[in-house]
Amino acid sequence: MTGQAPEIRIDIVSDVVCPWCIVGYRRLKPAMDALADSVAFSLHWHPFELNPGMPPEGQNLAEHIQQKYGSTPEQSQANRQRLADLGASLGFEFRYTAESRMVNTFKAHQLLHWAGEQGRETDLKLALFDVYFTAQRDVSDEAVLLDTVERVGLDRDEAAAVLADQRFAETVRTRENYWLSQGIQGVPAFIFNSRYLVSGAQDTAVFTDLFDKLLAEKAA
Repeated sequence: MTGQAPEIRIDIVSDVVCPWCIVGYRRLKPAMDALADSVAFSLHWHPFELNPGMPPEGQNLAEHIQQKYGSTPEQSQANRQRLADLGASLGFEFRYTAESRMVNTFKAHQLLHWAGEQGRETDLKLALFDVYFTAQRDVSDEAVLLDTVERVGLDRDEAAAVLADQRFAETVRTRENYWLSQGIQGVPAFIFNSRYLVSGAQDTAVFTDLFDKLLAEKAA
């Protein structure tokens, strides 16, 4: 890639317990990879909590889905199987069980902000998706979070300090409220060059077509 390569900024508003967020990223990535040699992509993750009021102990996932969306146990199971099949087609494993839980993600978002200051937010984000959906671990648990931080090569002790002193708590809340004020009510939400919004886990072709449009605008 030369220094003259066009740049495309991608902002992704998401939550680490949102299955469609990892599906959306997995669909976006091939479109980015196809242009990796000719485009400079700048990727930025932003916090969104699907359940900001979720208590520390979390909630059984099937029970949570039933209460929030009115799904029957049979519908919930069918939906999880569809996600598992879709994930497999994208190279990601959803390992839902009867014991799967929905948990609070505020601590995770604080660590993601911290990782972002070191240019490592994508690494930690993807690791947290894997820890929650594939390993079925509790990403509200500090030990799990610190294990994940260490796994991606970040400083465990510094991450523990971030959680202890809550230095980024207000910043994360402010960023969450900003995206809510911009009309983002569900995730994933992808914003390209601060102009074009793509909501939901769209097919790769949608992202490819948008990249073509953005590059044509830059060339005009």
